[in-house]
Amino acid sequence: MEIAYQLQQGRVPSDNMLSEGSSFFKGMVLGGIFCLVLSLFGTFSPTIPHPAEEHHDHHHLKPHSKEDMQKLSKTQMSDLTKLVRVYCVIMVTPKSLLHWVATNNTWSKHCDKSVFYSSESSKVMEAVDQQEKDEWIRLRKAIVHAYEHADGLRWFYIARPTTFTIIENLKYLVLVKDPSQPFYIGHVEKSGELEYVEYSSGIVLSYEAVKRLITMFDDEDRCPEQGYSLWKLSEEKQLATCLKFSGVFAENGEDGHGKGLFNKKGVNELISESITQNPDDVVEACCSDMAITYSGMSHSQMQVMMYGVYRLRAYGHNFHDSLMFLPPKNSDND
Repeated sequence: MEIAYQLQQGRVPSDNMLSEGSSFFKGMVLGGIFCLVLSLFGTFSPTIPHPAEEHHDHHHLKPHSKEDMQKLSKTQMSDLTKLVRVYCVIMVTPKSLLHWVATNNTWSKHCDKSVFYSSESSKVMEAVDQQEKDEWIRLRKAIVHAYEHADGLRWFYIARPTTFTIIENLKYLVLVKDPSQPFYIGHVEKSGELEYVEYSSGIVLSYEAVKRLITMFDDEDRCPEQGYSLWKLSEEKQLATCLKFSGVFAENGEDGHGKGLFNKKGVNELISESITQNPDDVVEACCSDMAITYSGMSHSQMQVMMYGVYRLRAYGHNFHDSLMFLPPKNSDND
């Protein structure tokens, strides 16, 4: 106002006043640029766009029904059970030693090949020493190693040691699926436009999905080893992003009634919730009979689960299962 008044009076502003006006103008410009940058970051999303030409038809993946199984001959079923073999990639650290030991002594014995990938060497347990602390880099290295040492196995299962897994149910889910097709299965969550499989409840990948993923690892622009954003994405989202660029999409594993097969909670927590929410039908409302994983379990709970799933029997009771998944050769599993 003072400058405008002086101009009206025919006075020329002093150098100090010109300097103040110039500083004010510069501040306005810099402020505008700063606001623009903030707005760009505000609209930036770490997820990738979903191109219009992409179409996903298999979001809900269910196992074969009993009726479908009955249509298969004994020879077909026998051949299928021999073909469905799983390489288990189990990500551990020395801090998770108790769970590591529990996993080694329980469900991992049912994998056709189980390999532990550790952040550093351990004198107590055998593992592939990755000498790497970053979880995403470790996961990438583990997937590449598994692919190179698969020895003909066509399905890959990635898990943390806190997740109890019923491998036979996993095999049943993918029994008639073709591993030369890109499957990426588990408990699906959504973040913006990105659908991803939740890590703690286990991740299933077909041979083709892993093959495409490893090729994508070489593309630093779309699948960087180190993220470029201001914040760090979780490894499960980084994995999903790389897979999506590879044309592989997340599929939610469900049973014939639509119940989830990959649980991100433990049995005790799920039952406790069901007792509160569905007291008249606790078990039916809780979990699927063909559940594949339960996560967030203590090492002692995993031992109890092993007893309940594989050892406890009602004498004389026959479930009349159509097929049998034989244990790995020379395995000492239950």
